[in-house]
Amino acid sequence: MNPIAIIEKFYPPDTALYRTLVHHSRVVAKKSLDIARTLSPQKPDLEFIETAAMLHDIGIFMTRAASIGCTGEHPYICHGYLGRKLLDGLGLNPEYGLVCERHTGAGITKKNIETNRLPLPVRDMVPISLEERIICVADKYHSKSPKKKDRHPSTGDIVRKLGSIDADHARRFSAWAREFNL
Repeated sequence: MNPIAIIEKFYPPDTALYRTLVHHSRVVAKKSLDIARTLSPQKPDLEFIETAAMLHDIGIFMTRAASIGCTGEHPYICHGYLGRKLLDGLGLNPEYGLVCERHTGAGITKKNIETNRLPLPVRDMVPISLEERIICVADKYHSKSPKKKDRHPSTGDIVRKLGSIDADHARRFSAWAREFNL
């Protein structure tokens, strides 16, 4: 499967948003593979990780995020489940769509969606598989924002930022970072 060909179904290659998405996705794919290779006894699926990491943010064009050039109608927090709908609509293995849906924050619980009245389908959207957790973690180390894309946050920085959103996000991320020796 060629993830760039899939991305190009939704993003014209000559656009800034395409370049932003592909650059970010490549950085996340590399970080994901670096993490996965340290976990060889657990046998993570490297081919799946590389492709899924390239596709994890495919739904961003449907959202509003002026700082990265997204002019869609949905709030940015929706990009994960919207990406899942896109990939499912292409008939891909549903595991790719689940990576899209579950990578936001450190996963979003049904309780978190209900409590905060988030504009998301009311269901748990928390990474379950090893591959989902790896991509979710790797994503937090790189921002698509032009102002932040060259920054390299520490694990502690990420935990603090997630903690300011929700303590459970910070706890989940911390546990995964320990599991992956980050």
